[in-house]
Amino acid sequence: MTLPTFTRDRFEDARARIAGSVHRTPLLRSRTLSEWVGAPVYLKCENLQKTGSFKVRGALNRLLTLARADRDRGVVTISAGNHAQAVAWAASAAGVPSVVVMPEQASPAKVAASRAYGAEVILHGDARAAFARSFEVAEERGMTFVHPFDDEEVVAGHGSVALEILEDLPDVASIIVPVGGGGLVSGICTAAALLRKGVSVWGVEPDGAPAMSLSLRAGHAVHLERVDTIADGLAAPMAGVLNHALVERHAAGVVRVDDRSIASAMKVLLERCKLLAEPAGAAGLAALLSGAVDPAGAPVAVVLSGGNVDAGRLGELLALAE
Repeated sequence: MTLPTFTRDRFEDARARIAGSVHRTPLLRSRTLSEWVGAPVYLKCENLQKTGSFKVRGALNRLLTLARADRDRGVVTISAGNHAQAVAWAASAAGVPSVVVMPEQASPAKVAASRAYGAEVILHGDARAAFARSFEVAEERGMTFVHPFDDEEVVAGHGSVALEILEDLPDVASIIVPVGGGGLVSGICTAAALLRKGVSVWGVEPDGAPAMSLSLRAGHAVHLERVDTIADGLAAPMAGVLNHALVERHAAGVVRVDDRSIASAMKVLLERCKLLAEPAGAAGLAALLSGAVDPAGAPVAVVLSGGNVDAGRLGELLALAE
C-alpha cells in the first residue's frame, strides 16, 4: 500500500490536540524487574490512563479531526471493550453521539463502563460479526465509523506514547508494546523511527491471536478464523492494513507469548510493582520475563497498555499463573 505521510509534526500536533484531556502517564523504573532481567526496566503506565487504557489517545484525536457535520451525525465503533470505552468517553467530552458494537462475550465491566461514559451499546455475535454489524449501523444511521486501529488519526494519537517515553527516558534502547490489531505498536514504532534512530520497538501478541505476526510472515494483513486468549484487548480478528505496513517498515519484530506467561506477568505487576494490568496490558512484560525479547542490558520501556479487569475474574486470571 501507499503509506500516508507521518512526520514528527503530525505526531506533535496530535499530542497537542489531546493534551489536557488525557493524562501524561508516568514512566516508572522497577528495581526488582531490572535485577531479574539484567537491564534497567521502565513501565509506561497506560493502565493509569483515562478510561483505563491508551485507547483514548487515538480515539480523541480521531474525533477532534472530524468535520463538524460528521461530529453532529455521531460515530460508531467496534471493540471488545477498551476502544469502546475510549470512544464513548471522547464522544461525550466532545458532545458527539456514539454507538459501540461489542461482542456478546465482552467483559461485563467494560460494557457497563461504555454505557456509563454515554455510548449506546449493541452486543452482537463474536468479534468478526460485531465488526460487520458496526459497518451496518454506520450505513443505516449515517454515522462515521471510527476504526479501533486501522486509521491514520488513531495511529497519530497513539504515537504520543512514544513521544513521552523518548522525552522521559532519552537513553531508551527498546520499547515493548502489546499488539492486537496494531494501532498502538504502529504509532509507537513510526514515531520512534522519526524521533530517535536506533530504538528497537517490539510487538507482543498472545499465541491465540497472532494476526500481526502472521501478517508479517504473509506479507499482507491477514484475518484470523478464530481467536482464543485471556487477553481480550489483544483479540482482534485481523491486523490493520495500515498498521501492518507501518510495523513491517519500522518495528524490530513481533513475538508471541502464551496465556500462562501473561497471567504470570499480571501477578508480578500486582505483587511486586503494585500495579493492576489487564491481560493485554501485561503481555509486554510477559515477553520480557519469558526471554522472548532480550534487552541485552540496555534500558527498556514496557508499555502497560491497559488496566481494565473484571474484579470477578481477577482471581481466576491470577490462578493461571500457578
